[in-house]
Amino acid sequence: MGWESRGHGLYFYRAKRIGGRVVREYVGTGQVAELAAEIGRSESDRKDAERQALREAIQELTALDAPLIALDEAANLWVRIALLAAGYRQHARGVWRKSRGRNKATE
Repeated sequence: MGWESRGHGLYFYRAKRIGGRVVREYVGTGQVAELAAEIGRSESDRKDAERQALREAIQELTALDAPLIALDEAANLWVRIALLAAGYRQHARGVWRKSRGRNKATE
């Protein structure tokens, strides 16, 4: 949103997105334009506050997930150790398969 100086006057335009394109809409001059600009600023401030609240909520949830992620990684490590000790191998970073005696180091 913005004021533009043309000739000897200030004119207020509002930008909108219509069908993927940005279109500028003439609002006016004088008190009407000042009121529209103030409404636009308050709307922008409200949206900024909502975005900030969302960012804070995401950070909070991320902090709560950290211990569970560490537990998951530890459990995966122990399962991998147990499967390797039992003579299994991981095929193509996916399915675990019983080794057919190719690896003599596990015997």
